[in-house]
Amino acid sequence: MPAERRLEELSRGDLRRYSRHLILPEVGLEGQEKLKNGRALLVGAGGLGSPAALYLAAAGVGRIGLIDSDVVDESNLQRQILHGVRDLGRPKTASARDRLRALNPLVEIETFDVFLDSSNALDIFGGYDLVLDGTDNFPTRYLANDACVLLKKPYIYGSIYRFEGQASVFGLPGGPCYRCFFAEPPPPGLVPSCGEGGVLGVLPGIIGCVQAAEAIKVLLGETGNTLSGRLLLLDAWKMKFRELKLRRNPACPVCGDAPSIRGLIDYQAFCGLKKDQNLEPVPQITARELRELFAGEPGLQVIDIREPHELALGKLPNTRAMPYGQLVRRLDELDPTVPAVVVCKIGVRSEMAVRLLKDAGYQGRIMNLEGGVNAWAREVDPAFVVY
Repeated sequence: MPAERRLEELSRGDLRRYSRHLILPEVGLEGQEKLKNGRALLVGAGGLGSPAALYLAAAGVGRIGLIDSDVVDESNLQRQILHGVRDLGRPKTASARDRLRALNPLVEIETFDVFLDSSNALDIFGGYDLVLDGTDNFPTRYLANDACVLLKKPYIYGSIYRFEGQASVFGLPGGPCYRCFFAEPPPPGLVPSCGEGGVLGVLPGIIGCVQAAEAIKVLLGETGNTLSGRLLLLDAWKMKFRELKLRRNPACPVCGDAPSIRGLIDYQAFCGLKKDQNLEPVPQITARELRELFAGEPGLQVIDIREPHELALGKLPNTRAMPYGQLVRRLDELDPTVPAVVVCKIGVRSEMAVRLLKDAGYQGRIMNLEGGVNAWAREVDPAFVVY
């Protein structure tokens, strides 16, 4: 604990509230004082951040920071238990702050309603003892890891997708960092977000609680009993846990013996998410323009690349169901003399599909539905399901 910080002792209220901790020899009075003087930062107040923040506040961690620039949406409520119906449209940081203060007014809550990037990460992270990762994208994940390594702060990692979750602790002395195991990000679009691929609502609850447990052990100084050097894997559908052993990579560009990265970089570019100026742009069509095109082009081909369970929620007129993985081998089913529009949920996978079809030799006029079927529901047909 830095010397400039005054150690705060437990009050009578603390002693009553945390009595179940105090009778644990592994925590006790000294340990609870460490928690009270601890500072934990959560990147994201969503699926993973919700349970982690709630249990850190309940445990009496003295200062909890929350970074999130998003607002509460109805689709969040299936798993993001910090928020409720009354919070719809509010900044997640404000909703989370109110919920945590209601749970434990003895804890200080600090919020950052900003988009985390290379310009502010070091300044924000510098005020905390450790960082918990509740992100759902690779640029922020690599940014958080690198910032923690540079600041010598533990990085409590968690990720979720569909029924699968992962957790570990990176950045402890002698242990690996995130890049030691995940040296390079996957190609853009290869790993769909939860918004596209879905997630079992209780899964972030499990993984977020694991992250909170690891953070508490780090704050207590029990780093030898953490997941450092281990990657915990969960298949929640089969309810099976397993572990992979992780080792620090001496050649790691961030935490290795001769690091080549000594400062934060452009993580959007690193993850391949910046527009390549050499790529020909994909033709786009808005939902309203598509409605007009239906009137003028009765034979219009609508290529829906969503999975069958998504199609069951609703589909557009003239839809030909062709899941992304079948596009190339079913290319001859398309008529290049008739205009085609490729659609998915939010327009990301379908843009990739247009490029894939063109690379495979498709010569017809083909466009991407900007914003996907969700844009169609918002702008054209309110009866269409938004999911």
